[in-house]
Amino acid sequence: MTLDMFFDPFYLKAIVRTPDPFRHQAPGFEAEGIARTALRGVYRQGATGLQALGELRFRNFGVNRGRIFSESAGIMTRDYLNIRGFRIYRGLLDTTEQAALVEDLRGVVAQAPMFSPMTPYGKPMRVRMTSAGKYGWMSDKRGYRYVTEHPDGRPWPAIPGRVLEIWQELVSAERGPDCCLVNYYGEGAKMGLHQDRDEADFSWPVLSISLGDEGLFRIGNTTRGGKTESIWLLSGDVVLMGGAARLTYHGVDKIRFGSSSLLEKGGRINLTCRVVD
Repeated sequence: MTLDMFFDPFYLKAIVRTPDPFRHQAPGFEAEGIARTALRGVYRQGATGLQALGELRFRNFGVNRGRIFSESAGIMTRDYLNIRGFRIYRGLLDTTEQAALVEDLRGVVAQAPMFSPMTPYGKPMRVRMTSAGKYGWMSDKRGYRYVTEHPDGRPWPAIPGRVLEIWQELVSAERGPDCCLVNYYGEGAKMGLHQDRDEADFSWPVLSISLGDEGLFRIGNTTRGGKTESIWLLSGDVVLMGGAARLTYHGVDKIRFGSSSLLEKGGRINLTCRVVD
């Protein structure tokens, strides 16, 4: 296998033919995200990974219990937990990647400072937030909605490239997110059970990235009430909420303040990327 073949997109498509029903499927679109996952594994394993990838051309892929696997090598393996349709990728971002992403977010906040929104009922929310992308999410007495400007009147900054790379790997390389909502949970902050339903097209999943302190994530049902399940999300975890789970109620009950050293002053950052239009 030559390097030219390695970077040939047609060759990559020949390697991976298994469609991923969780990724957004455009007509004729194949699961290129699986190939990108394979590439990440190759980069981390060097020449050994490259040789194994060459062997994969003659192997079959499958999806088994939330794991993309190969019979010949585990270089592209990406495990996830599946709770009520929520895909939870444990530790997708290592500590170096997390720190780099936090630095990117400092640049976002410098252009679009954090603010404390009000609910339509006149109560302040317990999280502080800002956004990046074409739109930002807003809540006030007028209701929940997307807007094109920060409360200070300036356009939202661009979504950091590192966030877009994660979206491209797990969701789509053809269509990027319109909004990256940045929520900061300080000590005592939480988020009640809610649905993400201010978007026009629910066929696109919501991508969530956790940074900093651990957060107790609660997953409910597509209607209010009923039994729920909870899991502690750790720094570097990534969650995909799509398919039947796209309109499932979910929230954050509490954080373990000081459980991570990623943020100097503690707290949890949660990024959620959405297609709005």
